[in-house]
Formats: sequence, structure tokens, C-alpha cells
Amino acid sequence: MAYNGAFKKEIEQIVPGRIRWHELMAHHTSMGVGGTADLFIEPGNVDELRKALACLVGYSIPFVPVGNCTNLIVRDGGYRGAIISLRGMGTVDIKLNGQGNGFIYGEAGVALSRLVELTVRECFTGMEFCAGIPGSIGGAVKMNAGAYGSELKDVIAEVTVIDRNGIIAAKRRGDLSFEYRNLVMEEESIIVSAVFGLQEGDEEQIRKRIAEIISMRKQKHPLGYRNAGSIFKNPKPVPAGKIIDDLGLKGSRVGDAQISEQHGNFIINLGSATCRDIIRLIDYITKRVVEETGISLETEIKIIGDV
Repeated sequence: MAYNGAFKKEIEQIVPGRIRWHELMAHHTSMGVGGTADLFIEPGNVDELRKALACLVGYSIPFVPVGNCTNLIVRDGGYRGAIISLRGMGTVDIKLNGQGNGFIYGEAGVALSRLVELTVRECFTGMEFCAGIPGSIGGAVKMNAGAYGSELKDVIAEVTVIDRNGIIAAKRRGDLSFEYRNLVMEEESIIVSAVFGLQEGDEEQIRKRIAEIISMRKQKHPLGYRNAGSIFKNPKPVPAGKIIDDLGLKGSRVGDAQISEQHGNFIINLGSATCRDIIRLIDYITKRVVEETGISLETEIKIIGDV
């Protein structure tokens, strides 16, 4: 896409030094695949984000917000528009209420791992299930990340969003509509921050539970390879990984994209996989599963860009 000089000058003034043109997304996605985005913007605060959105909307330029790109696959043809990375927005704060619980505020770019570390240090319990989950607050809240029987909706107290018109709104838990692996939001709205309500707990017990979860992840997940986490949402009542395993699909590959031998719901990059390889493998899995079981698997990862 061609951009005029006025737009380039304006957007570069809004986010000085933190905008890249024709950025290869393979450098950012956890799978290590993806073509070039027209521009990659990294606002450092809410005001820069608001101004960048106004500029993009004013020039009718498409945009997609991202965090750590751990749940994202960008097609080999790249993305015609702006990728807005929120990783520069990393403020955290703690508020105690003196009644055995408190709140942790975190901007969208804060890594979940940092949030978990903070809860341990402050002896808050409730977020142990997030241990080992890659990604940042914005993406994790949007997808209602969860594991081991818990989801972020269980600890969310408030989420602040900004819409395409720059209007910022804080929404309490009762006003939010969570689904399995999704927070229902207005199209083109972006999560700015979230507040988590947690209980005081025993540090030793919190550390013990986190260690158990990290150990289980190491045993079950192919952490030695580039991956995007779970590829498919789990249909009820059988997890997607078990369905894929029962069909004997583990180890199947297209190019350098392979269904992990360790976990059927993970696709790994053996070294030089392309997005095309990954998508062809996803299509192969969904076709086999629906043919053999009648179950239509739905992807959990987000796929964007041109073929």
C-alpha cells in the first residue's frame, strides 16, 4: 500500500523513533513466520496510542493491535496496514484495601510472566494458573486466557478499552461479556489496561502451585520449538489435543511445520516453516477431524494478512 508524505510525517511525529516501515513480522511472532507489515507502531503510552489511532483512522488505514505476538500468525504476503504493538505500554501498580485482598493494575503490554512474579512477591493468590502462559495482558484478556480450570475472567475486576474514535472507557466486570477464549468487544476497540482482583495468600503455597504448573507445562508442551501455543479451542467434552492424538496425527508435517509429538494441539516450527505450511497443516487437521469424528475444530490462534 502506498502512503502519502503527509501521513508518514504525521505518524512519525506522534510516535517518534518507535515506528518501522516494511517490518518483517517473522521477527516478532512466536512461530517465527510472517511477511512484512506496511508499518509497525509501538506507542509508549495511552496518549500516543490515542493520537496514532486518530491518524490511522483519519487516513483510512487498517490496523491490528498486538502484544507479544505469541498467539498470532501473519501470512507470508504480509499485512497491508499498521501493526500496533502495545508492548511499550508496561505500567503496573498495586492497590491494597486492607481486607485480605487487593488489586493489580497493568497496562496492555505487561507480560503475564511479570504479573505472576508480582503476585508472588506481594503474596496474592488467584493468578497461579497464568504461570508459563506467554503473551501480555492485552492479548490474554482479549482471548480470556486460561489453564487448569481457571480463566482470566475469574480474576478480572475492570478492563479499559479505547475505540477507533479515541474514546476511552473503563468497564467493570459485570459489564463485560466473556466467552470461552474470547472477550466480546466492539470491532477495532483495543484493550488499554486491566485490573485484577486477588486474595492474599501464603507465599510458600503460591510458589509451590506455580512450580507444579511450570513442571506440567514442561512435560506436556514442546517448549524447545517455536510455537504459538494451542492451535485449536477445546470442543466439549474432549480436548482438541486428545482428538488429534487419538487419530494418530501427531508427527504429521507439511514442510517444516509439524504437529508436535509431545502435544497434539501444538504445531511447531522445525526451523524454516512458512505460514503457508502451517495453514496447510491446520487445514489437514480440521479436515481429518471432521471426517473421522464430525467435530469442527475452531482455531484459537489469530491469522491475519495476505496470502
